[in-house]
Amino acid sequence: MKKAQYHELNSNSLQLHIHPLISFILGAAMATACILLYISANPGSNPSAGSNPNPLELSANWTGSSKPDSVDQGVTGEIKEEVLQMEAKEAASTGQGPNTTSQFITTSPAPQAYDPYKELVEVLKKAANEDNTVILTQINEAFAKPGSLLDLFLESFHAGENIERLLNHLVMVTMDQNAYDRCKSLHPHCYFMRTEGVYYNNEKTFMSKDYLDMMWGRNKFQLTILELGFNFLFTDVDVLWFRDPFRHISLAAHLAISSDVFLGDPDSVSNFPNGGFLYAKSCNKTIEFYRFWQEGRERFAGRNEQEVFNAIKSEAVSQMKVRFQFLDTAYCGGFCQLSKDLNKICTLHANCCVGLGNKIPDLRGALDDWKNFTTKSYDERRWGNFHWRVPGICIH
Repeated sequence: MKKAQYHELNSNSLQLHIHPLISFILGAAMATACILLYISANPGSNPSAGSNPNPLELSANWTGSSKPDSVDQGVTGEIKEEVLQMEAKEAASTGQGPNTTSQFITTSPAPQAYDPYKELVEVLKKAANEDNTVILTQINEAFAKPGSLLDLFLESFHAGENIERLLNHLVMVTMDQNAYDRCKSLHPHCYFMRTEGVYYNNEKTFMSKDYLDMMWGRNKFQLTILELGFNFLFTDVDVLWFRDPFRHISLAAHLAISSDVFLGDPDSVSNFPNGGFLYAKSCNKTIEFYRFWQEGRERFAGRNEQEVFNAIKSEAVSQMKVRFQFLDTAYCGGFCQLSKDLNKICTLHANCCVGLGNKIPDLRGALDDWKNFTTKSYDERRWGNFHWRVPGICIH
């Protein structure tokens, strides 16, 4: 009996020792199975790498449709920024084109060169006709005031024969802010020609220093227009327009200019020119002549641009081969040599007349005479022997 009890005690003791071992073995097996199962489900993971994510794997995931749920969002943003910086530096050093993250790299546009004639060219383009021709006039505050020359000038286009359309091609060059503001209130094509340290807002005494500077500045501005590639017909603002003068300008002429006194031959340099109404064609020959004309200011010191033109016209024709046309005063006339036939007249210039106080009354009277003429029938205009009312202050 004692022997049986001994065997029973030994059996119970063995069971006590075996049970913990089996539990350990089973626990280890289950842990190993879980690890293998996790690795098989996550083939890209690396248990030996710890908790730090792989930047290359993250970069690949940004271009795909998803990223690992276990990656912290804050850490993802920092790593993304680092990768972008690395890629940008690599692209800059290799000179290669952008990669998938190039949309994050921006460059500043190259600076634009300053163009002093940009505004002028824009105005000219808007006003130019199909062959790049514009009509130019120049005004200051004194000329632009209500009731002054500008009002008479514009009124003549509306009273003339089918010439309102020409206003679409007229550019008013203004010499001061007040003239510019008045222009903008009346007309779409205005350009402010700014001059530093010189003020041209009031009337300048004929042949004074300011007058000469203004006239020579106008001449230089006309050269600029030609150099920019535009033809122009320049008209003083004290010119009344009744009919289209372009039909009397020769296509062969480099420059067509009005005459104080016309002697009958449009090609003769014996005619007495007036620069207050002239057409210039943009070509090398005309530009060369204008530069020569500008140089004449030093050769003939103290003279205005019209006097210098008269002095150099023969030289320009004989040596430079410039083709001038001197306009017939029957069509493009003025107070110096008054056209008597209202059936022919296209423009009337208040030349040989100094001062606004003298010009305005005579131009007003001439415009009224024209309006009276246009109210008559064709036969009355043809045979009625209409003429200007003379004498006036300057007109005779």
